[in-house]
Amino acid sequence: MAPYEYLYGRKYRSPIEWFNVGETILVGPQLVQQAIEKIKLIQERLLAAQSRKKSYADNRRRDMEFQVDGWVFLKVSSMKDVMRFGKRGKLSLWYIGPYRIIRNVGQVAYELDLPSDLESVHPVFHVSMLRKCIVDPSRIVSFDDVQVIE
Repeated sequence: MAPYEYLYGRKYRSPIEWFNVGETILVGPQLVQQAIEKIKLIQERLLAAQSRKKSYADNRRRDMEFQVDGWVFLKVSSMKDVMRFGKRGKLSLWYIGPYRIIRNVGQVAYELDLPSDLESVHPVFHVSMLRKCIVDPSRIVSFDDVQVIE
């Protein structure tokens, strides 16, 4: 028994046997020409589908660039039961920070100035892990200015 027959429980039919007895028998160049036309049609449809998917993805994509000495928030993993940066659980923060950008590493990576409690984390991150932080100096309140009144 041939491996195909054993696996599928029937005899193998070559492409020549795909046609019924009453149909015109395609042999030689006609069969090859028909196969080439079908391959071209498949390639055109794949290219159209690829182009359509690319246009959908490009609508949502935005190029992100940050300035050195700028401030960003760092994305914490949102996966369940994964502990990164000391944050864990369903109600944990999505972003931590803000952290200052020290330098640009390549086109899509930045090195951050992380605090000492995150020294075990590598300081270079992809732009997809960063969110721009708009620093407004007028909104920063020092603890010395705050007083508690009974």
